[in-house]
Amino acid sequence: MLKGFKDFLMRGNVIDLAVAVVMGTAFTAIVTSVTKGMIEPLLALLGGNKQYGLGFQIIADKPSTFIALGPIISAGINFVCVAAVLYFVLILPMNHLKSRLLKPTAVKADPTELELLTEIRDLLAKQTADK
Repeated sequence: MLKGFKDFLMRGNVIDLAVAVVMGTAFTAIVTSVTKGMIEPLLALLGGNKQYGLGFQIIADKPSTFIALGPIISAGINFVCVAAVLYFVLILPMNHLKSRLLKPTAVKADPTELELLTEIRDLLAKQTADK
């Protein structure tokens, strides 16, 4: 039973899927921040949503045209941090574990024609020497 569970966890698909979900969530945060920080103020040119923080204002008289860069930078930093943690905590150890547990078996290459002819010659020479 534990062997089956270990085989399930060692499948690359499970880890890849988990990483994809977390990375997708982090990327969604970036997209949401870009939308809230840049698209909403551009839309606010038509009517009011007040935002304050790190950024700049498109129209000085209208606070609702403030482009907030803080949430975008925060989401970018969050994305990089999440990606680094996933890589160094999950991916790197899993790859190391796979390389230790699933050592590739050495596949002996088929002999070349020259090697086969040399072997035949040596066998024939041995047979004639034994007679």
